[in-house]
Amino acid sequence: MKDFNRRDFIKNSGKRAVGLWAGALVVANGKRAGSANEKVILGAIGLGGRGQSLVKGFALREDVQFAALCDPNWNRVQPFFEQMKDEHNPNLIKSDDFRQVIENKDIDALVVATPDHWHALPTILGCQAGKDVYVEKPASHNIWEGRKMVEAARKYQRVVQVGTQTRSGAYVRQALDYIQSGKLGKIHLCKIFNLKSASPYKESPVSDPPKEINWDLWLGPATKREFRSSIPNSGWLFYWDYCNGDLGNDSIHQIDLARLLIGKEYAKSVYCLGGNLGFQDDSEVPDTQSAIYDFDDIIVTYENTQWTPYMAKTDFDFRNSDQYPYWPQNATRVELYGTEGLMMMGRHGDGWQVYTGGGQVVAQGNGPFPEVEHKENFIQCIRSREKPNADIEEGHKSAILVHMGNISYRTGCRKLFFDAKAERFIDDDDANRFLKRVYREPFVIPDEV
Repeated sequence: MKDFNRRDFIKNSGKRAVGLWAGALVVANGKRAGSANEKVILGAIGLGGRGQSLVKGFALREDVQFAALCDPNWNRVQPFFEQMKDEHNPNLIKSDDFRQVIENKDIDALVVATPDHWHALPTILGCQAGKDVYVEKPASHNIWEGRKMVEAARKYQRVVQVGTQTRSGAYVRQALDYIQSGKLGKIHLCKIFNLKSASPYKESPVSDPPKEINWDLWLGPATKREFRSSIPNSGWLFYWDYCNGDLGNDSIHQIDLARLLIGKEYAKSVYCLGGNLGFQDDSEVPDTQSAIYDFDDIIVTYENTQWTPYMAKTDFDFRNSDQYPYWPQNATRVELYGTEGLMMMGRHGDGWQVYTGGGQVVAQGNGPFPEVEHKENFIQCIRSREKPNADIEEGHKSAILVHMGNISYRTGCRKLFFDAKAERFIDDDDANRFLKRVYREPFVIPDEV
């Protein structure tokens, strides 16, 4: 496979790309962002539901301004662009090509909220162009490219924040302090839950893409595929080419939280089984998954369902209240079993409680959904050049657990053993073929970033 380089990318992308890439690597490293009195100029890549939410949230800050919004599917985002232009910046630039945003020398940082298969390339190229990056979760589409994202951030000394907001919650720090005090005792079992109520996926028929959609750019590094209207409209969540199943889409929040709380980095092994059991629909990814991770002295289990209507994620009002969930039916919780107590922990503001015998609560902590705090941390780190709360290295290590589970499932539900230093599976060529995807030219990530 041919590696990406800027000369080939320009050549293969047509004449328009020549102007986009000329001088891209001479962008000043955070020139304006270094001053507390000057606004951080942002460019957004990916304007689906999550992307629009991030743009709106960042735009509320007085120290931030968006210069450009980019999405290859203007069929559905044009009204949002017009709204942001009216309310935020009358000079806002519209683009369907991420390269225009990266090339823009006025932009200090990128907000990348694309489908999973597009997380790595804009992040790496943004780092090369001297821009900091806020990239949505999960950090990567595969293990190899996740490591390249880390390498790019370190090489070009960029701030890269992953969108696992729970890491910025003060209540999480309180729970971590409680664990580290020893009051919970030694933790030897951690259970992660992602038990949700979703709907079957119905694949739409093949058709010509609307003129408003740049289908080639939407596909990017993924294998060429005929257009189906269901795919860019959230249907991408059901194809391995574009996502990591719900293990990556939603469970990554609980997986990252659990890894933070138990203080572990890499699992020694994984065993995952599951299938499309509840819906038996057109989805490639399972609607039922169960995995076991071995961290030496801690066993971590994971359970995922998409067909359980009696399980529920808490709504935003509840997350920002001082209430605690009814844990048995909380869809997105983490349970930590210590020798002295049981901690029930929720993501996104659900808080934590510690139980002893008889259902007695001996400690607890709460706090709001830390969405605002996560953005604040990113902007402040752009100015201070410190590592953010959800630094790309941490995001990469949590994403590895996602990839390990999915690879175990996709190789016949086998137990796999992992070499943390090499970030490879031990003596298993079948599993290792999933470490890196085949990138479609010219959207190829280089071996050396």
